[in-house]
Amino acid sequence: MGGVTGTGTGREFERLAFLHGPDATMILADRVILRASLRVEDVFGWTPDELEGQSIRMLYPGQSDYEVIGERARKALEAQAVCHDERFMRRKDGQVVWMEASGTALDRGDPLKLAVWTYRLADRQAAPIGPLTAAEKRVARYLVNGFTSKEIAQALTCSPRTVEVHRANMIRKLKVRNSFELVRRLLIAPDPEGLG
Repeated sequence: MGGVTGTGTGREFERLAFLHGPDATMILADRVILRASLRVEDVFGWTPDELEGQSIRMLYPGQSDYEVIGERARKALEAQAVCHDERFMRRKDGQVVWMEASGTALDRGDPLKLAVWTYRLADRQAAPIGPLTAAEKRVARYLVNGFTSKEIAQALTCSPRTVEVHRANMIRKLKVRNSFELVRRLLIAPDPEGLG
């Protein structure tokens, strides 16, 4: 373990576990980041120092998904000790990425007062979950970042027609009318049962 010996105190090991854990970990108080682990830089692009003291709003693509996800998380943490979901979040470079999130509240009666959340980039090759297939989720990640069908096709090494088919399938599955509504629906904190 590279210089770590068994002579440390329990608190030192707790600190090491928090700082060096495999997922980006944050301690939030009323959705303000109190502490952030070192892994946040790999996952989000910001250093812990840049995030600490900031609203977690900066990690969301827009105000509406920040609000919807916050309300959904509050309800989930009132009902269960740990909640898991997937959602779009924003990196420092502005890229919107699909994330897996897990959270726990220290007081289920007031779950946003103090909570611990972990984040990791969702597996790009994950099996289909909910109505969207893995291929559709890959296309969705580019759509929310403003890529055209041609650009998505180049990035995914497929034809623009294939991208259009995936887009049409998502529009149908998510019951929206057009590409604009599709992107809006994808960004507004999809229901875990809906998008996976």
